[in-house]
Amino acid sequence: MKQQQWAGWAPGAQQAEQHYLVEPRYLAGGGDIRFVSEFLRASGWNDKSKTGGPLVFDSPDKSVRIGYDPFTQPGGWTISGKAARGQEAWHATFTRQVPVEIVAGFTDALTRPRSAHAPNVWAPLQEQRWKTEQGQHFTAMSPDGGAWLQFHQSKPGEALWWAGARNEHGRIWDASFTASTPTHLVQAFSTALADPQQVMRPRGHVPPSTRIRTTSVSVRPEELSAWQQARVRAARAATWARNSWASTRPRRQTPTAGPYAQAGSRARR
Repeated sequence: MKQQQWAGWAPGAQQAEQHYLVEPRYLAGGGDIRFVSEFLRASGWNDKSKTGGPLVFDSPDKSVRIGYDPFTQPGGWTISGKAARGQEAWHATFTRQVPVEIVAGFTDALTRPRSAHAPNVWAPLQEQRWKTEQGQHFTAMSPDGGAWLQFHQSKPGEALWWAGARNEHGRIWDASFTASTPTHLVQAFSTALADPQQVMRPRGHVPPSTRIRTTSVSVRPEELSAWQQARVRAARAATWARNSWASTRPRRQTPTAGPYAQAGSRARR
């Protein structure tokens, strides 16, 4: 599964192909995992995957590992963060049918600096008119009842975030986050979960469900490649900007480094 160099998605032929815009996005099926993996690679994450094996990425500082394993049951995404100052170790999982656009809401946030604003997991859901209720567990439910996010607390000291989606055939995917998962990451997930924007799937990859709405579109391979590579270029640009700032920002001097501090030190003797 490891790729030494990514050459893009575009095949040689340029004939328009049928795709579908699917809504709601949480019922669209898993999608192409490169939507996640190529963004991580362009963001400077280290690809530790072995040929023919699961996908594995480590963050540049080695504090977070992201894996995707389609070979086990139930399979899917596992994301783990190491304990750090002021932050407990944490763990998140996404089963294989979680749409990649929703997974990317979480994983993309791992590549960006944390916002200075206090996170609010429920705000993006409420903005999209999800119904919230305070029972034994605080829960937000999509307007059509097809998806949910819940802070599940069975007893003191035992809690987790749990999300999922279902159609007329039953539950189709689950996602969970330990209570120690940084709240801004869970908010990034809830934002992607509630996003009303349609997602695109090729013909033959739209789940059979009467609860989804589709719009047929004809897309040329070069158009699809351009859209996908624009996301990769944005990740590279953001990574370059962060690295450039880190290497050129002025260093702060310690208070005792200047001549006035030294003179003051002599005066106190």
